[in-house]
Amino acid sequence: MAPENLPAIFNPTSGDVEKLLAAQCHLGAKNCQVRMEPYVWKSRADGIKIINLGKTWEKIVLAARIIATIDNPADICVISARPYGQRAVLKFAAHTGAVAIAGRFIPGTFTNYIVRTFKEPRLIIVTDPRTDAQAVKEASYVNLPVIALCDTDSPSEYVDVAIPTNNKGRHSIGLIWWLLAREVLRLRGTLASRETEWEVMPDLYFYRNPDQATDEGKDAAEEEAKAPGAEGAAPGAEPFNADWEVAGGTAGAFAASGATGAPSGAGWDADGGDWAASGAVETGNEGWADQTTAAAGAADTTTW
Repeated sequence: MAPENLPAIFNPTSGDVEKLLAAQCHLGAKNCQVRMEPYVWKSRADGIKIINLGKTWEKIVLAARIIATIDNPADICVISARPYGQRAVLKFAAHTGAVAIAGRFIPGTFTNYIVRTFKEPRLIIVTDPRTDAQAVKEASYVNLPVIALCDTDSPSEYVDVAIPTNNKGRHSIGLIWWLLAREVLRLRGTLASRETEWEVMPDLYFYRNPDQATDEGKDAAEEEAKAPGAEGAAPGAEPFNADWEVAGGTAGAFAASGATGAPSGAGWDADGGDWAASGAVETGNEGWADQTTAAAGAADTTTW
C-alpha cells in the first residue's frame, strides 16, 4: 500500500486499512475534478470513483507532519460547516489543542479585525472545500496554508494539501479526523507508536443525531423506571397499613371499645367536656359533642 522507497514508519497498520475500508473512505463521487484524477484508482460500473487509499494515507501523514511543526497548537484552526464534521473538529481541537469553528463561518474572521471572532491562525484545516469556501477564500487573502478533506468532485483552488477521501459520509469524515489526531499525537510524543492502543475510540468522532440521542435517553429512563426496585408500593398495601398501625397507638383503643359494645366516642366526651363548656358562648354550637357521640355510636353499631 505504501511506496517501497519510504521507511517502514510511514506504513499503515492492517487495522488502519480495515478501518478505512469499513468507513467507506475509498468511495468517491461520480464526478471527478481534473486535479483529483491522480488520486482515483478506478471507476466502478455504476460510475462511482474509487479513491486510492495509499494516497489517502500518504496525505494524512503529510498533513500530520505539517501540523506537528507548529509550536503553538492554538495557532491551528479547524473548521467544519457541515453537521457531519462538527463533532469531529471539536474532538480534534480538544485532543490536539487547536481552535475549532463548528457551524457557520462568520465572514471576516481572518480578514476583518473589527469582527468579534477575529483570528490570526498559522494553519487552517477544513472538512469540505465547497462548504467551507468562505474560510478557504479568506485564507488565500492572508496567505494561510490550507489542508482540506477533498472528494473527487471537490474544488481544490487555494488548497495546499488535499486529503483524498469521502467527505460526505459521517463515518469517513470522523475516521479521517481521528487518524489525523492520532498521527499528530504520535509525532508529538504523546503516543509511542501506531500499534499502541489509543484509549479514544473512532466512534467519539462520528456524527450523532441529537434526536436519536434524545430517544435513547428516554428509553434508558423508561427501563430504569421499570426496574424491580423502582416500583413504588400500591395504595393500600400491607407495609403502608402496618406503619399506620404501629404509629397510631390509639387504633387498639378504638378496636377494644368497639368489641365491648361501648360507644367509640366515650373517651371524647371525657376529654372534651371543656370544649363543650368553652364553645357554649358561640352561637349554634350547643349540643355539638352529644350529636357527634350519637353519630359515632350508631356507626359502630351498624359496622359490628
